[in-house]
Amino acid sequence: MNFEDIIYEKKDGVATITINRPQALNAFRSKTLEEMTAAFEDAEEDEDVRVVVLTGAGDRAFCSGGDVSEMGKLTPAIGRKFLGKCLKLSTTMRNISKPIIARINGYCLGGGNELNMFCDLAIASEKATLGQVGPRVGSVPVWGGTQMLPRVVGEKRAREIIFLCRRYTAKEAEAMGWVNKVVPPEELDAEVAKWCEEIKALSPQSIKLSKIALNFGSDLLYPSFVHGRDMLALIYGSYELSEGMDAFLKKRKPVWKPE
Repeated sequence: MNFEDIIYEKKDGVATITINRPQALNAFRSKTLEEMTAAFEDAEEDEDVRVVVLTGAGDRAFCSGGDVSEMGKLTPAIGRKFLGKCLKLSTTMRNISKPIIARINGYCLGGGNELNMFCDLAIASEKATLGQVGPRVGSVPVWGGTQMLPRVVGEKRAREIIFLCRRYTAKEAEAMGWVNKVVPPEELDAEVAKWCEEIKALSPQSIKLSKIALNFGSDLLYPSFVHGRDMLALIYGSYELSEGMDAFLKKRKPVWKPE
């Protein structure tokens, strides 16, 4: 398979999907979502693959979320298609039978953190930064943030993360159970490889059934993902979302009410 926005590699039972847009801090656009979905589908179909690693190219970002230069131009109709691609990707990630490890090597923000929420495990560099940014740019983290984050860090903490749009260090995230392990940057690859080897030594059938069982409770949240997609699509092109995206791109303070 030939990809433009990702690098997809398979070796010794491990499939690695790397978002390859370092110039945009590995922000995803429509093509990125499509390619990631195709890679995860291939990993699921390949019986030799036992575990999947998701990461970002370079050392600055895991994923900084959706590409604001594209999202700021979306209309409700086009936005719904974009969010449909998001939903297809997250559904694929949750339904594949192999564990997914997020290798968090830098910024893990907005939709990037929502990708982290769809991974089964997360190992972060000490230099990683996590957070949600929706209200800061006039958007809403309804692709996993409002659904999965409360289950991971607790209801009150999730509201803090979403409402205040603060950024958190990897160590702070580890203390909340947001990531599984934090290591020095130079040890990140070795630690991820260690976890992959431990998983590969276990029963694939048992891992698959365990993932299905662990997902049961959060699978019941699927209607909220569909609701969130349609609700967010409706505000594409609205003043606040357009203003938030434009302010972000121009690095200025947004004006939430028209002057």
